[in-house]
Amino acid sequence: LVVPRGRMRGGVAAMVVLRVATGLVRQASSGVRLRDAMATRARRRGVVVVSASVSEEASPAAASDSAEYQSEFVREFVARGYLHQCTDLEYLDARMASGAPVAAYLGFDATAPSLHVGSLLQIMILRLLQRTGHKPVVLVGGGTTRVGDPSGKDESRKMLDDEAIAENVEGISSIFDKFVRFGDGPTDAVLVNNADWLQGLGYVDFLRDYGAHFSVNRMLTFDSVRTRLSREQPLSFLEFNYVVLQAYDFLELSRRHDVTLQLGGSDQWGNIVSGVELARRLDAAKLVGLTAPLVATADGRKMGKTADGAVWLTPDRLSPYDYWQFWRNVPDADVLRFLKLFTDLPLDHIAAIDLDGMAINAAKRRLADETTALLHGPDALPPIHAAVDALFAAAADPAAAAAEEPPRFVVRCKRCHGTLEGPRNSTCRCVEPLLESPPPTPTVSSYFKSLATTTAALFHKPDDRPPVLSLDTPADTPADAPADAPA
Repeated sequence: LVVPRGRMRGGVAAMVVLRVATGLVRQASSGVRLRDAMATRARRRGVVVVSASVSEEASPAAASDSAEYQSEFVREFVARGYLHQCTDLEYLDARMASGAPVAAYLGFDATAPSLHVGSLLQIMILRLLQRTGHKPVVLVGGGTTRVGDPSGKDESRKMLDDEAIAENVEGISSIFDKFVRFGDGPTDAVLVNNADWLQGLGYVDFLRDYGAHFSVNRMLTFDSVRTRLSREQPLSFLEFNYVVLQAYDFLELSRRHDVTLQLGGSDQWGNIVSGVELARRLDAAKLVGLTAPLVATADGRKMGKTADGAVWLTPDRLSPYDYWQFWRNVPDADVLRFLKLFTDLPLDHIAAIDLDGMAINAAKRRLADETTALLHGPDALPPIHAAVDALFAAAADPAAAAAEEPPRFVVRCKRCHGTLEGPRNSTCRCVEPLLESPPPTPTVSSYFKSLATTTAALFHKPDDRPPVLSLDTPADTPADAPADAPA
C-alpha cells in the first residue's frame, strides 16, 4: 500500500510510484531485497510504505474474521482453523456463495492398506464441503502411487507392485463412506482412480503435449524438491515427475467432473499451483487451490504418530478402544483446537466448553467420543465407556479390586489329562492333591491383567480372540495335538 506524504498532487504521486516500481524491478532479485529496497527508495521519494511483502510463492492467507466471507463453507473453513493458503480466496468465496454446488477434489495415494489420523484433517474438510452444499470428489492414486510423492519425505517411497496397490486402494476406499455420502445427487461424493487416465498415457505424446508447460527452474523452487536437494538426499527422475502428474490430474478432473477446486495439505502447494496454471494455459479455465496446515501436537509430535506406531483409521489395524484412548490422551493445549478441526460440534458450543482445572478431562472425553463416533459409529462407545470406567474404578479402590473373586481358568489334570473350569488350585476327581501349587494372594496387577484380557476380547473378532486355554496350557502339551483334544 503506497501513500503520498504531504500534499502531493495525484499525478505527481503516480509518477513517483511508477518510478519506484520500475527501479525496484531492475535491482531486486528476492523477496527480502525487494521489501528493503522499496522502503528505502520510497522514503527518498517522499512516499511512506505501510506494508509490502513479496515471496516466490504465495504467502499464507491471513485467517481474518470469518464473518466477512459470503459463503458458509469459506466462513467455517476459516473459523475452524483450516485455512493456510489459497490461490484466489475472494473468487472462491463468491463462486461458492452463488448457490451452485462447487466440485472439489482431494487425492490420497494408496501407499498403505489404510489411512492414519494424519489424513483425517483432509477428510473432515471433505465432510465440511458436503455439509455446506458442495460436491466432494475423492481421488485414490492408483496411478500416482506407482511414482511416489516426494513431498515431506527425506527418502524415496517404497515401490509397490500392482497387486499391492490394488489391495491398498480397496482398503482406503472403505474409509470415506463413514464421513461423506456417495451417490448420484448434485452434492453426493464420487470416488475416482487416476489410474483410469494415467496408465493409458503415451510417454512421448504426454511430454510433447504437456511437458512444455512446466519450468524446471520453477519446479526446483518447490519445497518438496528443494528440501530433498538441500539435505543431499537422492531425488529420482521418477519422483521429480510427480508434480506433472498431479497437475494433470487437476486438469483431467476439471474436464471430466467439472472440478474447480483442489484441496490439500500445505506441503502440496507447489503441485496444486502447477495444476491451476496448466488448466489456465491449456483450457483457459479458472481453477482454485486451497490448502490446510499440516497438524502437529502441542508437544511437537507429528499428528497421527505415537510411540506405538501410526494411529490407523480401520478397526483391523487399530481397535476402537485404542483409537478412543489416542484422543483421550492428547495434550491439554490441543483439546480446543482438535475439537474445531476433527469434530462436527458447532463452534459456539465448542467455545462454551469449560477447559479449566479438572474440567479438561471431561472435554477430552467429549473429544474422544465425538471422533470415535464419527469413525466407528455411536454403537462403539458403550463398551469403551464400560471398560474405561472399570479401569478408573479399580485404580481408585485397589482394596476392592484385590477382594474380587480370582479369575477362573480351564485347567488340565496332569494325571488323567481331564479338564475342568475353576481357580488354579482346583482338584480333580481322580486325584486328591491339588493340580498346581496354590496361587499367590490376588494383587491389583493380577486384577488389571484379567481386566485387560476381558477388554481385549470385547474389541476383537471371535476368530481373532486369543484362546483362554493358551494362557494356562502346561509346557508339556504336545505342539501337534489335534484341535479337538483337551488343552
